[in-house]
Amino acid sequence: MATLRLDGIRKSYGEVEVLQRVDLDVADGEFLVLVGPSGCGKSTLLRCVAGLESITAGELQIDGRRVNEAPPRDRDVAMVFQSYALYPHMTVRENMAFGLKVRRTPPPQIAERVNEAARMLGLEPYLERLPKALSGGQRQRVAMGRAIVRRPKVFLFDEPLSNLDAALRNQMRVELKRLHRDLSATILYVTHDQVEALTLADRILVLNGGVVQQHGTPQQLFDTPANRFVAGFIGSPAMNFLDATGDGARVEVEGLSVDAAHSGPVVLGVRPNDVVVGEGPATATVDVVEHLGWEMHLHLRLGDQPLTARAETARLGEVSPGQALPVSFGRVHLFDPATGDRVGAR
Repeated sequence: MATLRLDGIRKSYGEVEVLQRVDLDVADGEFLVLVGPSGCGKSTLLRCVAGLESITAGELQIDGRRVNEAPPRDRDVAMVFQSYALYPHMTVRENMAFGLKVRRTPPPQIAERVNEAARMLGLEPYLERLPKALSGGQRQRVAMGRAIVRRPKVFLFDEPLSNLDAALRNQMRVELKRLHRDLSATILYVTHDQVEALTLADRILVLNGGVVQQHGTPQQLFDTPANRFVAGFIGSPAMNFLDATGDGARVEVEGLSVDAAHSGPVVLGVRPNDVVVGEGPATATVDVVEHLGWEMHLHLRLGDQPLTARAETARLGEVSPGQALPVSFGRVHLFDPATGDRVGAR
C-alpha cells in the first residue's frame, strides 16, 4: 500500500474557495474517513486526490511522490463511486476484468486476480451474471472487486453505501472492515453518515465549509470534540446543547448545576447517554418517546429547552408523553457561545 500526504491543499472555483488549506498525513494501511455535511468539500477533496479535480494550491504526495499534475491513470489509485458505475452489458467477471484488460494485463493474471477478488467478496456464484440480475449490495461488491483487482496504492470510496437500505448498509460496513483487514489497504473514505465513520475509521477528519474542524480517532472526537460543530456532528443521537450560566465555580441550567470554573453565559453540551433519567434534582417533561427494543430515546423538555436522553427500557418501564421525570447529568462539555470552541468539561 502507500502513504498519503496533503500539504496546504486548496481548491477554488473562481472566487469560491471550496477547500481551505487542508493538511493531512495518512499512514500506510490506515482507514481514514472524511465526514461533514453536504457541500463541505469532502467529495471534492477525494476527487483532488484521484486527479479528477485540479488542485488550486498546495502539494499532494502519494508514497512520497508529488502527483499534483499527474493524470489519474498515473497515480495508482482506485475509486469506488456511490452509483456503482458498472457496465450494464458486461458480466460481473467482465466488469471486474475491464480495467486490467485496458492496461494489457496478461489474461492468466487477469483470471487469477478476478477469481481472488470474487472469493474475497463472496461473488463467485455471480461471475456470469449481468448487473441487472444483482441486488444493490452485490453491485456494490462488484464495484469494490473492480478496484481490488487493480491492486492500487490507495483506495478511494465516495459514499459507497448511501444507495443501500439500512440492513444492507450494516452488512456492507462489516464487509468493508473485513476487506480493510485482509488487504491492509490504505483507504480514504467519504461519507455524510457519522455512524459509518465511527464504526469503520482508524481516524476521522471532520470538514465544514471547506475547513478542517478536527481529526483524530473516533474515540477522541467523541470524548474531546474541539468545538460545538464536531460535538454535534459526531454521535447518535446528537449531543444536547443547553444555554447555561456560570458563576465562576458552578454552571447552572434549568435547576441543574455542575462544578465548572466558568463565569458568564456558556453552552452546556451533554450527550444523550450522559443524561440520567429517573434520578436528580431537576424535572423534565416527556414530549416524545421512541421505542427501540432494549433502549428508548426520550425527547424531553427541561424548562424551555429540548433535551434528548437514552435510557434502558427495562430500567424505566412504561413512559408516556406529558410525564414528569427527574433528571441529572453525567459528563458534560462547555462551549463558548460566540466561537463555538470547547472551553471545558466535567
